[in-house]
This record gives sequence, structure tokens and C-alpha cells, in this order.
Amino acid sequence: MQAWQVHENGEPSEVMRLAEVERPTPGEGQVLLRVRAANINFPDALLCRGQYQVRPPLPFTPGVEICAETEDGRRVIANPVLPHGGFAEYALADARALLPAPESLDDAEAAALHIGYQTGWFGLHRRAHLEAGETLLVHAAAGGVGSAAVQLGKAAGATVIGVVGGADKAAVARELGCDVVVDRRTEDVVAAVKEATGGRGADVIYDPVGGAAYAQSAKLVAFEGRIVVVGFASGTIPSPALNHALVKNYSILGLHWGLYNTKNPKLILHCHERLTELAAQGAIKPLVSERVPLAEAAAAVQRVADGVTTGRVAVVMDKGAAA
Repeated sequence: MQAWQVHENGEPSEVMRLAEVERPTPGEGQVLLRVRAANINFPDALLCRGQYQVRPPLPFTPGVEICAETEDGRRVIANPVLPHGGFAEYALADARALLPAPESLDDAEAAALHIGYQTGWFGLHRRAHLEAGETLLVHAAAGGVGSAAVQLGKAAGATVIGVVGGADKAAVARELGCDVVVDRRTEDVVAAVKEATGGRGADVIYDPVGGAAYAQSAKLVAFEGRIVVVGFASGTIPSPALNHALVKNYSILGLHWGLYNTKNPKLILHCHERLTELAAQGAIKPLVSERVPLAEAAAAVQRVADGVTTGRVAVVMDKGAAA
């Protein structure tokens, strides 16, 4: 089978190599899956660079989120078990963790429903307890993680403010349903959000960026607001001033979605069932901006790493998967 492999750490476009390899053999509790579509996530770039919290042995195949087919013909979504990731014709996964692919979504959309939307659902509902009528601010609102949070926020009845970088991404954020869009490249984010909220700020702030975005969040969070820390795509991990959280009366909430797989896996299934319902209703639909063949995966991972994409980029294995 064909699979992209990383033999040394570095930039994805430089270290990912397409090779002919043997199909992986399932271990105890694992299943072999035929990949239909693999969604590209920022962690795939971090895996290539050797900067992710999980460091699989070299060589490995990246690709942490797929829509695939079981040997008995079931269409499922899964997180492949590294080092046999999803940028390949076949991957391995934990049999207990397979989830049915929603019928309302095509393969690329189904592959993109899992990590970003589960992260958004847990962040907004389990951690921040977002309520209808509240104001939600989403950093990097046109990206893969941010676009999911925007849709979930709108589905929950929140007023959504999206912060983006550039006119093209601003247009995408508006199409996603943001009530207010702020372009950080041309506008003062703090001033724009305060004006939009009458000086009150946002009840919930969803931050997958860190760095300067977090500093803005601390200035913009409302009384009894909640900042959900999802990741650090900027590359800078902030050091929050806890005295500021004290005097302003807000909460800083961490979210490591992967922990639920081991700490409370039943919640993963519950979340998936809710997401499937929302997808069937048309309330959420993953924004897949690009569908590329397996041969172009390395270049696509590099574009995601460079932050020049919107929504999700999916690797599709055949014409049927891209339909």
C-alpha cells in the first residue's frame, strides 16, 4: 500500500515521503481500516516537527483523523493508532473507539467532524457551559478548530464574534455565521470587540491560538466570563496573571479533549451522538475548503502548518470519497 512516512523530524514538506509499504497488522483490540478520507490537523504538522505531546517512533505515518471503512463494510470515523496514521491507504484504530460516520456528511466532511467539533463541544458545553444569549468570541474563527466553534456557538444560540487574520478569512467567517468579524490585521481587536459589546466583553472566549490572542482575551473577557484554552497555534504559550483573573472575576479553563478517551469515554460517544443530530439538522457542517489526493498530502500539511488555509483540508483516497 502507499503511505506517507516521516523518517526524521522537520517541516512536513521536507520530511514526509510517499512510499510503498506493507499493510499494518492489527494488535490486540485493534482493527485494520481502509481509509476513505483523512482530515489534516495542526497536530500533524507538530508530529512531523517532533513538537507534539505524543512522539511516535520513527518512521511513522501522520494523520490523526479519518473516515474509513471496516472489513465488514461499515463506514466509520476514527483516530488512527500511531505510528500507522491516516495519510495512507490503510490505517489501524482501536476497535472500541470507532464511531459511525454521519450519513448526512460525505467522507471528507465526516473525517473533519471528529477532533475539531468534539473539542468545540466539550470546550463550549462541558467546560464553559455556554448559554443561549451569551456572547462567544472565537479566535482564528476561519480555521479548522475555530470554524467548528463558530458553528457550535451559533447552534447554541450565542452571539458569535470571530477574530481572523486577513480579508479572505473574514469573508469565510461571515459565511460561517459570525455576527461580528474582526480582522486583527487591520483592526484593533480589543477596541473593536468592546465597541461591538458595548464595553462588556465576551462571556466565553475560545482560544486555540495563545500568545497575543490570549493577552487580548484577558482584556475582553466579561464579568464571570470564561476563557477556554484549546491550544497554542501561535507557538507561544502565555503565562496568565492570576491576580488579574481574581480582580476581574473570570475563569481560565483548560481543555485537553484526548483525556476524555481515557477518563470518561462514554462522553465521547454522547458528544458524537449530539454532533450527528446537529449535522442531520443542518446546524453544523464541516467547512472542507480543499480536497486533495494522497500524492499531494505533504504539501497540504505544510499549508496547514503555515496557517494559510481556511476550514479543513482533507486528503481523499478516490473519486468516490470526494463526491
